[in-house]
Amino acid sequence: MKPEEHAWRALQDHASAQLKGGFADRVLSAAQGPRIETWRELFDFGARKLRPGFAERVLRAAKSAVDMPSLASQFALSAVTAAVCLAAVVFVHERSVQQADERNLAQWQQMVLVAQDDTVGL
Repeated sequence: MKPEEHAWRALQDHASAQLKGGFADRVLSAAQGPRIETWRELFDFGARKLRPGFAERVLRAAKSAVDMPSLASQFALSAVTAAVCLAAVVFVHERSVQQADERNLAQWQQMVLVAQDDTVGL
């Protein structure tokens, strides 16, 4: 047996000797949570504390707290969205036209160089 194994085993023995009886049962019951009967009792106790119509009052208050956006704000949001989309389309179009122009210019320059070489050789 290696010295580390002996040390670990001694540590385990010492730790288990420190635990009170029924430790594992207490851990398992705590991990499982309250029993169904306990939840039922808590639910009933909570229900007795609420006045009738509580859920309806909460829903009514939530609906009144949320304001519907006005027609003007919806129109403004639509206009801003359309403007951003238009700007993106114009930007992409201008960029692609610029790249095409640069490509065409480079090809024309190559053709001019070839033509100049041909005229010089004559």
